[in-house]
Parts: sequence; C-alpha cells; structure tokens
Amino acid sequence: MWAANATDPRSPTFRAALVAALVSIFVTGLALPHAFGDDATLFAVSYAVVRFIHLGLYVDASRKGNAAMSAIVGFAAATTAGMALLIAGSFFGGATRTILWLVAIAIDYAGPAWLTRERLAGLQAVAVAHFAERYALFILICLGESIVAIGVGASHHELDFGIVAAVALSLLIVVGLWWTYFDRVADDAEEHLRRHDNPVLAAADAYSYIHLLLVAGIVFFAFGSEWAIAGVNHELDPVARAGLFGGVALYLVGHAGFRLRIIGGVDEYELLAALVLGIQYVLLAHVAAWVGLVGIALVLLALTFLETREVASHP
Repeated sequence: MWAANATDPRSPTFRAALVAALVSIFVTGLALPHAFGDDATLFAVSYAVVRFIHLGLYVDASRKGNAAMSAIVGFAAATTAGMALLIAGSFFGGATRTILWLVAIAIDYAGPAWLTRERLAGLQAVAVAHFAERYALFILICLGESIVAIGVGASHHELDFGIVAAVALSLLIVVGLWWTYFDRVADDAEEHLRRHDNPVLAAADAYSYIHLLLVAGIVFFAFGSEWAIAGVNHELDPVARAGLFGGVALYLVGHAGFRLRIIGGVDEYELLAALVLGIQYVLLAHVAAWVGLVGIALVLLALTFLETREVASHP
C-alpha cells in the first residue's frame, strides 16, 4: 500500500510489477501449507520476490521524486537481511529453520519502524484519503472472509434452529466488529492523519503495524466461529474457544491502540470489553458453543450502545 501510494497507478511499470507480485504471492500462498516441509524454499523465494518488487517500486518512485532514496536504502538493508535469512532457513529443518525464520520476520517488520525510523519519517508524502481508504477496505475484506468461514461452519449440517441461531449470532458479532471500526473511528483517524505533524510515522504505526492486531483478531475469530457453529451444542475445544474469545478481544485491544496512536485518548469501553471477554473465556469453558456466541454478542452490543451514547452526548 505504501509503494502504491508513491507510484502513478497508470504507469506501465507499476502495473507490470503488480502482475508479477500477484503471481508470486499466489505461489507463496500455495506453498504455505507445506512451508515447513517440501515447499520451504519455494515459499521463501516467492515471498522474497514480492518484497524485492516492493523495493523496486520504491526505487522507481524515488527516481521520479515521489520517495526519498535515503529512507529506501535504510529499510532495503533490513529487507535484504530478512529475506536472506528466510531463504537460508528454508535449507534447514526443525528448530534451526524456525529460529532463522523468526529472526527474518523480526528484522523485516522491525526494520522500517525501529531500525531506520528517523529516515522513515521523510519517506514520502501520504495521500491520506487513498491511504486510509485502502486499509479500511482491507478490514472489510477480512470481515467478509470471516462471514465465509461462518458459512463453511454451517454448510455441512442440517439447518436446524441451533445452526441458524449460531449463524445469526456470529453475523451479529461481525457487525459489531464492523461497527467498532467504521461507525466513526475510521473517519476520525483519516482526519487526524491529515493534520498530523508527522503523518508517515503515524501512518506506519497505526496502519501498517497496529492493524496487524485487527487482522489477526478477525482471523482468530473466524477460526473459532467456524468450529463453534459446527459444534454448536457441544463444548468448544480449548483452542477454538481461544480463537473465538481471544480473537474478538485482540481486535478490540488493537482497535483501542489504533485510536490511541492516530487520534489520541484511551477507549476505556473497548479495553473493558476485551477484559470481559477474557473473563468469559474462563467462566464459559464447559458450556455449549452457542452460549459463548451469546456472551460475545452481548459484549459487543453493550460496547456499541455505550460508545454511541457517548458520541451523542459529545457531538
């Protein structure tokens, strides 16, 4: 998203790079299920190709005056080191591969934000409207995929009352997650980013990094909800229960962090809701899955009610 923000979308170079990146990341996805097996090197190399295409787009943008080469050189070094470790790790097995890949991820992700942070501040101008919109659309896509997971969980069962009720509760939870992000915070964040004295660093922290918590929360919830619907009248597996409650709690904590970084101020309601979900995880350990879905839906209903009332009282 950052490179696209600094590049002319009508450029033939940009479009060719997108096609190449699309093919490469698709191969990465195909190799992912066996990344710790026979497809390790294919996974590592195809992902590294995507990262270097990203760097190439930035070099092209810098030649046209749309990005600072000094900043690009800074995180290019981190990316190169990270990808070298990723590829090297693919030739090993067991704990060695895991350690090398963890170090590679740490270097690749921490490089721009921490190792070269001062240079990152001058990377490029941020087209705020397009930038915020792209991340909002990504959240929408993730929420849409969670709905697909809900459908998958119900698809192999007869549509009796329990299944329909579980699907309805799961969809209400998705609506609650959508409401939390889009009711007002998405627009407020865009407006604050527009006026921020250092929009590049603020956007990097709030969108590129903190949004990872939001996406992870949605993914974990989708996993948990699929299992909850499939076994709606049975006690949830501890891992699935952690995904269900922990996913929503992680999303709320991430959203509170996003708001704190880009807008300012702590959202006590979201943090309290995340705490209540943690308590529910413990207390509802031995109940039917549908009870857990009811508990999460009620927490999000209370959260949206309280936040809506607060906005109404402080327009």
